[in-house]
Amino acid sequence: MKLKPKITIADHFAVMSDPRIDRTKRHKLIDILTIALCAVICGAESWVAIELYGCTKYEWLKTFLELPNGIPSHDTFARVFAQLNPQQFQECFLSWMRSIQKVTSGEIVAIDGKTLCGSNDKASGQSAIEIVSAWATTNRLVLGQVKVDSNSNEITAIPELLKVLELSGCIVTIDAIGCQKNIVKLIVQQEADYVITLKKNQGNLYDEVEKLIDEGIRTGFQGLKHSTYKTEEFGHGRHEIRHYLMLSNIQEKLDPDSVWAKLNSIGMVESVRELDGKTTVETRYFISSLEDNAQKFANSIRSHWGIENSLHWILDVALNEDDCRIRKENAPQNFAVLRHIAVNLLGKEKRVKVGVKNKQFLAAMDNQYLTRLLSLA
Repeated sequence: MKLKPKITIADHFAVMSDPRIDRTKRHKLIDILTIALCAVICGAESWVAIELYGCTKYEWLKTFLELPNGIPSHDTFARVFAQLNPQQFQECFLSWMRSIQKVTSGEIVAIDGKTLCGSNDKASGQSAIEIVSAWATTNRLVLGQVKVDSNSNEITAIPELLKVLELSGCIVTIDAIGCQKNIVKLIVQQEADYVITLKKNQGNLYDEVEKLIDEGIRTGFQGLKHSTYKTEEFGHGRHEIRHYLMLSNIQEKLDPDSVWAKLNSIGMVESVRELDGKTTVETRYFISSLEDNAQKFANSIRSHWGIENSLHWILDVALNEDDCRIRKENAPQNFAVLRHIAVNLLGKEKRVKVGVKNKQFLAAMDNQYLTRLLSLA
C-alpha cells in the first residue's frame, strides 16, 4: 500500500477560485497548482519545464493527485496562472504562513522591493513589475508580498503589505522610501516597533535629526539620553568599523506635535571602511520607536540587509528570477508567490546541509525528499 505524502499546503490553496469556464476544465485547479509548486521547488523556471516535470513524475503525482486527464499542457499552466486572482493567491499564501510559523517577539521583519527584470514586455508596453516583500530575518521566511502598482511606487505598496501581516512584537525595518507618516502609524497600530532609514531628500526631518545628533556630540550629550555600540569586521582585504549612536526620549525636541507615531529615538551609524589602501567614511541616520538600546538598534540595521543577502540573492542566483520570461497578465505576480513558497520550504529543511540549488536538485531526483519538504508546510 502506498502512503500519500502529507501535502497540507494544498488545503490552504484549495479555496482558490477557478477562473476558467466549466467547459474548459479538463484538469483540476488544485492539481495544476500542486504540480507547479512541486516543479518550481525542483528548479523549473518556465511553463514548458513545469509540464516536463509533470510528465516525468506522472506516476508519483498520480499517487496523491486525481489527474483525470493526465498532465496539463504548458499552455494550460500559462493560461491558468495568467488568470488567477493574485490577491486571492496572496491570501492563501498568508493563510499557509500563519499556519506554519508564528512570528516571535523581537523578530526583525525587513521590508523591501525587488524588480522582476524579465517580466517587462515591450510588445504590450508592460514594464517590469516590482514586488515588495516582508522577510523574517531570524526565521528566514517570506511572510508576504504585494505587487507595486504600475502607476505608483513602493510608498503605496508597503501600507497594503503591512495591513495583511501580523507583526505584534516585531521590529520592522524599511529603507528611506518607507519613511512616511502613514507607514509609521500602521506599524505602531500593529503593536510593532520600527527602524527606518532617513535620506537627505526628506527635507526638514533629516536636517533636524542631523542637527540634534551633532549638537549632542558637541555638548557631550547634555540633557540627552544616549547609548553607543561598536562593531569591527575584517575580511577579503577589507577592514570596517561601525559606530552606532542612539538618542532616546527626543520626541519633545524633534516632534512635539507627535506627527510621527511613537518616535522615541533617532540613530546614527558611522562606517569607516579601509579597502585597498583607501579609507571611506559613510554616515547614515534613522528614526525609530526603540529606546535606549544601541545594540538592538545596530542589530536591526544589520539584519535588514538579510532581505538582500538571503532572499533576493537566492531568488536571483538559485531560482533565476531575473531571467524568468513569464510576463503575461497576472502570471509574473503569481509565479513570484510560487518562488517564495519554494524559498520558504527549502530554507526550513535543515537536515540536508547543502545550498538551495543542491536542495532543488535533490528534490528533483528524490521523491521522498520532496515529500519531506512539502510536509513542512
